[in-house]
Amino acid sequence: MFHGSMVALVTPMHRDGAIDEDSLQQLVDFHVENHTDAIVTVGTTGESATLDETEHCHVIRRTVQMAAGRIPVIAGTGANSTREAIVLTGCALDAGADACLLVTPYYNKPTQEGLYQHFRAVAEAVPIPQILYNVPGRTACDMLPATVERLAGISNITGIKEATGDLGRARTIIECCGDSLDVYSGDDETAMELILQGGQGTISVTANVAPRAMHDMCAAALAGDRDLAARINQPLEALHRTLFLESNPIPVKWALYEMGMIPEGIRLPMTPLAGEFREPLRQALRQAGILE
Repeated sequence: MFHGSMVALVTPMHRDGAIDEDSLQQLVDFHVENHTDAIVTVGTTGESATLDETEHCHVIRRTVQMAAGRIPVIAGTGANSTREAIVLTGCALDAGADACLLVTPYYNKPTQEGLYQHFRAVAEAVPIPQILYNVPGRTACDMLPATVERLAGISNITGIKEATGDLGRARTIIECCGDSLDVYSGDDETAMELILQGGQGTISVTANVAPRAMHDMCAAALAGDRDLAARINQPLEALHRTLFLESNPIPVKWALYEMGMIPEGIRLPMTPLAGEFREPLRQALRQAGILE
């Protein structure tokens, strides 16, 4: 349904933590101009965990309005409460989002059967395309390929963001579910290889700061041109690493601040990037041709 480079968009904030809608508009326009293939709003990178329900729904609605049909908008609507996930997914439907991205329930560690019933309940409650999101490094919950295969039979579950970085895992899902689900990378370091092995794109942190290059790399990989994809990806490799020197979205928000794109605001318990990591990230931005 979607393919290519889908940016896991930050939520810009003022120093006091208030949402900065002017900068949000600037970011949406930036991605349209640089051919990003879709915007994922209010996911992990968008600090969904520190937005209340009203803010969460507001940011989805404003992002859809700002995109104005120029680029698809996928709304992050996952929660560790099934009822809350249904409410947020309903907000996304009402706002006009093109699809939703639902992370596995975090902290409460459901069983595989619990995961199946959770995602089925949301899909049956809200008629909007839904993309599963597996990121056990952040959730302490790993959705196994057998559970993904069960969920692939639900008509409005259309994809999965597989963020383990395990290419063998991704291949297994592509082999068992590729006819029913689009598989997307959620790990920038392995995204190119996953696409070359049959994935349909990546939901990317790096695309926040290098949207055109990520779009071009994904397009080359989707076309099966390994050499071109690798040439485009090579200057980005340091970014793929340094944007995770501290917990996401700390480094990428600082990078966008350094680029003059957003204010320096970030909400506790996240804190601004530590001084020791700033020069390595600057060097990676220079290597990618983003800073002089």
